[in-house]
Amino acid sequence: MSNAEIRGRFVWHELMTTDPQAAGAFYSRILPWKTQPSGMPDYTLWMSGKTRAGGLMPQPESARQAGAPPSWLIYIATPDVDSTAAAAQRLGGKVLKAPADIPGIGRFAVLCDPQGATFAIFTPGASASPESAPPADFSWHELATSDQQGALTFYSELFGWGRGEALDMGAMGTYQIIENGGERVGGVYKLMDTSKAPHWLTYIRVASADRTAAAAKAAGGQVTRGPMDVPGGGRIAQLLDPQGGAFAVHEPAKQAAASSSKGTKAAKTSPAAEAPAAAKAQPAAARKGHAKGAPARKAPAKRSAAGAKKRPAGSKRTAKKAPARKAAPKRSAGRKSAAKKSAARKPAKKAARKK
Repeated sequence: MSNAEIRGRFVWHELMTTDPQAAGAFYSRILPWKTQPSGMPDYTLWMSGKTRAGGLMPQPESARQAGAPPSWLIYIATPDVDSTAAAAQRLGGKVLKAPADIPGIGRFAVLCDPQGATFAIFTPGASASPESAPPADFSWHELATSDQQGALTFYSELFGWGRGEALDMGAMGTYQIIENGGERVGGVYKLMDTSKAPHWLTYIRVASADRTAAAAKAAGGQVTRGPMDVPGGGRIAQLLDPQGGAFAVHEPAKQAAASSSKGTKAAKTSPAAEAPAAAKAQPAAARKGHAKGAPARKAPAKRSAAGAKKRPAGSKRTAKKAPARKAAPKRSAGRKSAAKKSAARKPAKKAARKK
């Protein structure tokens, strides 16, 4: 894959925290991850099996002094870090860390969008693989922002992202799905709580959102939302690690997980990406439900048709109704008893007339 083809892809995820050692122990307890030295000072790798899943490092001193909580930093690929950083500034964003080289790996910069959400950009080096994080580990990326349309315009200009379905969330506005190369990669919604700063939230794929949430609580973390179902059959939970870093976990629907194991695009199993398909399915399901109910309405017609065939033969109709009278044994018994009494009275009357 060339650098031009990686534009707009989420390629790396990095936790910046106040206590890397404690954070390493926490995530290793709730996820199938282990930590491994990177060979660089103060930088640790998350390993998912034998694959590098992300990074772990101390929170920058400037962020600590500003009172910023620990956070996950997303890296979005671009063919040219320097030109993308310059374009971000022209579009109203800021450069928080100027473009710099990572020897043997690539070039990066840290930016924030016009609304204040932080993210990083990355161009792989000539000898580095552009595919850093496997899709199986990170399934969705969600931007909460103070200006939904402004943010969408900014990122679309910067990375060429397109707009997918817009989900109506009622009083919370719309949830706009973003696409990269025709694949759903995340969502953007307006942040209603003005006390919170705009931010990106990363979803990590897990086998069970409930078990992961329970394990997080047992390990000292917090569950801020969920676990709960999402349209399409998936399940999510939003969490805080013991140091205050926010993240989310996503358990795909069983059908989606099966499809993913067969090579289906992972973006289709993301939490919000499942919603449009479910929303489209509802009217169809309702129509199918009516279709299934149709036989109940047709049943009277069948009985009427049967009755129409029986009308010419009145005797047959009477004969077929007779069993219903026999079904009342008490009344039949009463009639038989009355008939016997009547029969008994008739001989007595005849005998009286003979005398």
